[in-house]
Amino acid sequence: MTTAFYPGSFDPLTNGHLDVLVQALNIAERVIVAIGIHPGKAPLFSFEERAELIRNALADAMPQKSDSISVVSFDNLVVDAARMHGAALLIRGLRDGTDLDYEMQMAGMNRQMAPDVQTIFLPAGTASRPITATLVRQIAAMGGDVSAFVPAAVLKALRSKRKS
Repeated sequence: MTTAFYPGSFDPLTNGHLDVLVQALNIAERVIVAIGIHPGKAPLFSFEERAELIRNALADAMPQKSDSISVVSFDNLVVDAARMHGAALLIRGLRDGTDLDYEMQMAGMNRQMAPDVQTIFLPAGTASRPITATLVRQIAAMGGDVSAFVPAAVLKALRSKRKS
């Protein structure tokens, strides 16, 4: 069974993240969505909330693949976390050339540290290329409409956060 490791902050999960996750599920039997936890950062959503949003969004998008993912947290090197979970593939989404430049550097470093974990780049779909979680958080915080950028479950959660 091929296991892929898809790391990120997913704060919040965007349509771009979901697009890459769906692509990853087309090439791996199992995908571990790994939420990076950084003690110095205060996320909008807790780990538990992000994990639930990821599961709900995938259940809506690909109900037949819902059992093919697990959601974990990590606070160490991505390659170490991938190895710890038995993943042979490291999934990275690309939106543009800037992402490619950065991700190529990371892939090179990761390959030096863990030659047994292969990095796979998956291009974001045209509609999701401009989307970043940071921009989604900023737009939502200012009362803007982010419905075109996030799955329905995330939109509902963002609106709930704004009211509280």
